[in-house]
Amino acid sequence: MKAVTEGVLLWKPSQERIKHAGISRFRKWLQQEYGLNFEIHQELWKWSVDELELFWESIWKYCNIISHTPYQQVLNSRTMPGAKWFAGSTLNYAEHVFRNSRENQSAIIFKSETVPKKEVSWKELQEKTAKVALFLKKCGVQKGERVVAYMPNIPETVMAFLACASIGAIWSSCSPDFGNDSVIERFKQIEPVVLFSVDGYSYNGKIYDKRKNIAELQAALPTLKKTIVLPYIFGNVETDDRTISWNDLLEGKAEMEYEYVPFDHPLWILFSSGTTGLPKPIVQGQGGILMEHLKILKVEQGVEPEDIYFWFTTTGWMMWNLLIGNLLAGCTIVLYDGSPAHPGIDTLWDLAEDAGVTHFGTSAGFINVCMKSGVKPNENHNFSRLKAILSTGSPLPAEGFVWAYENVKEDLWVVSTSGGTDVCTAFVGGSPVLPVYAGEIQTRGLGAHIQSFDDEGNPLVNEVGELVITDPMPSMPLYFWGDEKYKRYLESYFDVYPGVWRHGDWIKIDEKGSCVIYGRSDSTINRQGVRMGTSEIYRAVEGIDEIVESLVIDLEHLGRKSFMPLFVVLRPGRHMGAELKDKIKAEIRGKVSPRFVPDEIYEVEQIPKTLSGKKLEVPIRKILLGFPVEKVVNQGSMANPESLNFFIELAKTINGLEE
Repeated sequence: MKAVTEGVLLWKPSQERIKHAGISRFRKWLQQEYGLNFEIHQELWKWSVDELELFWESIWKYCNIISHTPYQQVLNSRTMPGAKWFAGSTLNYAEHVFRNSRENQSAIIFKSETVPKKEVSWKELQEKTAKVALFLKKCGVQKGERVVAYMPNIPETVMAFLACASIGAIWSSCSPDFGNDSVIERFKQIEPVVLFSVDGYSYNGKIYDKRKNIAELQAALPTLKKTIVLPYIFGNVETDDRTISWNDLLEGKAEMEYEYVPFDHPLWILFSSGTTGLPKPIVQGQGGILMEHLKILKVEQGVEPEDIYFWFTTTGWMMWNLLIGNLLAGCTIVLYDGSPAHPGIDTLWDLAEDAGVTHFGTSAGFINVCMKSGVKPNENHNFSRLKAILSTGSPLPAEGFVWAYENVKEDLWVVSTSGGTDVCTAFVGGSPVLPVYAGEIQTRGLGAHIQSFDDEGNPLVNEVGELVITDPMPSMPLYFWGDEKYKRYLESYFDVYPGVWRHGDWIKIDEKGSCVIYGRSDSTINRQGVRMGTSEIYRAVEGIDEIVESLVIDLEHLGRKSFMPLFVVLRPGRHMGAELKDKIKAEIRGKVSPRFVPDEIYEVEQIPKTLSGKKLEVPIRKILLGFPVEKVVNQGSMANPESLNFFIELAKTINGLEE
């Protein structure tokens, strides 16, 4: 693979591609409807944030939003939090999905480690969703009540979600690879009335039996009225008064019906974590998600009904929710459940060819694995239909871009994106009418007023600063569930720059609007795109008898291999050996998730702390990334400044090896 530096031109779209791009159609429509003419994409972006209300009104009209009552105004105020969008309108997310129904054409293509490729028609998807919705109503599920899923990335999960949305209930999901403690921590906060689950799943060729987990969840969630279990692995379900089989839901007939709800009625609750306390239950609205997903998919990415859209994800990552959003654009989605490397590293590339994928979504981590494994998919696959490779989860380095062009397809739109669970979309991403430069994200999202700020809140150009959003977006959280008076909400996003959303990423924006993300600026752990607060790992690790306390750091950073070390202080007389390391990893694997098992475990004498006893997560992260100590920590405000010595020496080793 040829060496390349950041910013080198790798690809330019043809005039034919530009002409037929979704964003070009939108620009032409703006000219016809509003008399607006934009010569370059950056002008369109600037208009979309300067004239925020007019922009979102245009998205409403262009995407033909079905509202059963008229809205009174587009936006009440640009104040954050507190912005209220399209007040007065009433709609339903699921109705916007099924208006695209094309009878026997495929809505879903599915494959797993245990299930050969199969297709689900729009007709089947609608009929089964209607039956699930009818069952939920017969169970007494009311608008605004919570329905949760402990389900993998399979068609039945999509059906359950759409059924939930159709009746105005609130959806939330966890992937079955999450340990029960993590699932309970999430679901208990929102008091669900119905649980969907599988009896087991397969990953990397191994079967995981989840039937005992279901019983534990039922015991821990007293608000549950019914549990529906899909016999995904073992073929039968033991039923009782509160547990039924998925197959029982599908008896009889039902028609799709829709509960029309206000624009800001909750659609789902996504969970993200800060560094302390329980995972944050992020509530997002039906209308806000509908508008944002149509904007990014139909307008910006130009997804068409004939497209076939894949993203490798689990139901515990917001990319699952965005993948399902492609049904709003009427295209076919591809679901895969299992390991991306089982039985071989070509598994997903085989699926892409077999399914005729047009948009292949993955993580920078997967591309990196393919690159290091010497995989050359174009040598034994036909990707004639493939238009784009989209990458998120962590920054895609320049080498990842080059690998895609050399080893997948020369005429390809390679898209690096970055956003967050918090808004269930991308802040910065791609445009098919712009050139691709190595290591760069092409543009900021339309309607997303993204800037780079210094510590004093001054905008930066061509310098690395904090990624901030200075105006509201429709998909921003309505609130956190149970968060009285927006306390956690304000602390999470607005405690650094009042009235301005600070996201927690380092970003550089250049004059042409291209961006580079340099990893997290806070202590949140990011493993293959799934973010987790450090507190969950601490609860698992510090529950072990031998351990007094711990510190975990995620060294995700552009241009470096992701590295997550764990530092532990042991009880007197205990020592760190292979047995204890295995025990720590097993606790994290079982109680949190296998994703968050550390790359290395170090024994330390002390955990660096402030005078008030707070762990110095962010300063230690910066020290280990190579920042000068004097610029990241005031040792006079520390309770134990001598504890830094270990980390300063370790930083020399880490950064020496990386050079």
